Amino acid sequence: MTTGLTYSQYVNEIATLAVVQPTDPNYVAILPAMITYAENRIYRDLDFLVTVNTGTYSVTGGNRQVAIPTADFVTIQQVNLQASGVTSPLLPVTKEYLDVVYPNPTPASAPQYFAMLTQNTILLGPWPDTVYSVQVVGTIRPASMSSTNQTTFISLYLPDLLIMASMVYISAYQRNFGRMSDDPSMAQSFEGQYQVLKNAAIPEEYRKKFQASAWSSMSVPPAATPSR
Repeated sequence: MTTGLTYSQYVNEIATLAVVQPTDPNYVAILPAMITYAENRIYRDLDFLVTVNTGTYSVTGGNRQVAIPTADFVTIQQVNLQASGVTSPLLPVTKEYLDVVYPNPTPASAPQYFAMLTQNTILLGPWPDTVYSVQVVGTIRPASMSSTNQTTFISLYLPDLLIMASMVYISAYQRNFGRMSDDPSMAQSFEGQYQVLKNAAIPEEYRKKFQASAWSSMSVPPAATPSR
């Protein structure tokens, strides 16, 4: 298993690659922004299983809207209705479909469909006839790596990708991002390596979710005939 990076190791490794002192006040000042850039880029590029979370919310009879606190999810993947100890998945549809098929609360019954009204508001159809619990499955942004949070999933399992993304950021900070810079190839070199590492990490995430070849968790051996 990879040993990964702690925050302290990360700070020193980036400083070494960027040829700066780890205690340089200017370098220390940009560390939070650099980590945010690197982590957010990786989270957007790779659909991590580790970022999936659930939350349970309540909806009352005659009200088709479920409000989700802004900080709870980045993306919503699934909405389930919980009633009498049974969890039933709702089918995603468009807002327009719900408006046409279920324009008012009469007749009301157990919801079967959902649509996104806003980033944090879910519409249900049919309109609920009583109080229901609604389970939402979606992705979150884990806490960033910092001096008080020495390791994260990314720093432990994808330290190489974290380093490359950070170096793209610091290349811009050092004005080594364009053709008029002292080292115009610096950012492009780190960006190219980032892309290589990202493309290698994507299949691994598919395998974790049994979305690899033939919906399995296995890589396809080059000698497999026929392929799965």
